[in-house]
Amino acid sequence: MSKAYLKKLGLQFLVINIVFLVVLLFIDDTFTGNDGIVNGTKGFYYLSAFILFMASWETNDYLIRKAKKTKSTNEIFMHLKILTKTSLVVICLSAAIYYLGAFELETTCNIEIEDPWRVFKIDMFRAFGITLVFSIFNQFFWMSSDKKKLEISMLALKKEMMNSKYTSLKSQISPHFLFNSLNTLTSLIYEDRDLASDFVSRLASCYRYILDNTEKSLVTLDKEIQFLDSFIFMMKVRHNGAILIHTNISKTYFSKLIPTLSIQMLVENALKHNYYSKENPIIIDVSIDNNRILITNNIKRRIDSQESTQLGLKNIKKRYAFYTQEQVIIENNTRTFKVSMPLLSEMNLQKQP
Repeated sequence: MSKAYLKKLGLQFLVINIVFLVVLLFIDDTFTGNDGIVNGTKGFYYLSAFILFMASWETNDYLIRKAKKTKSTNEIFMHLKILTKTSLVVICLSAAIYYLGAFELETTCNIEIEDPWRVFKIDMFRAFGITLVFSIFNQFFWMSSDKKKLEISMLALKKEMMNSKYTSLKSQISPHFLFNSLNTLTSLIYEDRDLASDFVSRLASCYRYILDNTEKSLVTLDKEIQFLDSFIFMMKVRHNGAILIHTNISKTYFSKLIPTLSIQMLVENALKHNYYSKENPIIIDVSIDNNRILITNNIKRRIDSQESTQLGLKNIKKRYAFYTQEQVIIENNTRTFKVSMPLLSEMNLQKQP
């Protein structure tokens, strides 16, 4: 026998004994004329209660498992059908048991009955009523359990879809980033070898970060800022003074968590959709305010800029939605574009990755 089945048997035994004691102490008057804790009458009623509860419980569970395999579209009708079948089994079994007790086993079990038909009807309908109520509760338990499993399954599916989109997004970022970086490196090798060596070191650092955190949905702000420093250095070399990126983040926030590559995505979005030059540089500011990280840039739209799909922003919002109810806030006016993202911590994550 499995541990789960043994636990179920233990629970069944406990429930049967509790119900029997409640009936014995507060409801039933059949035992008032019997002396002693143990006698034939109590034995008969205990055995009958045990048989009826086990029969109703196992029948109910069997019908539920069978119905689940058919995948009925109308769940309410399915449970009513199960309850009806269980009731028929219980009422037939209780009628047979208490008929024997009232008319055939009164001498063997020492059951003193003045009006057998009255006792038969009371015993049968009481047993039927109690087991019926129990069957209803059992079905509610199955329904709530199935609902919880479905919610967990849907959450896992959504997370898998999100991670798939995230992986796809990273696979787009990495080749694009590498191609531009190699173009810059090619020209640096002939112009400034020391700078080219530093550039290669920063490029290796960026890719080490991307590879090390491929399977992680969240990283500490400290790691993301270290990656961002290397990324900023490379962007400044590539664009030669046309980009000004400022970071103002206290070390007290370094243990906070954010989605992997989220800041880098926002910085690249700013560079992708805006025109900038040495004379008119783009200014990107990364700061902390009220336990939120802010990425702000000035706006000067490219004339040939295509309509944004906002894939990066949608991806960040969906990733945050798995961990917190706090929203990613976007403020967009004619002068600046600002994205405000909540900083997360292990203690207050709403959902685990």
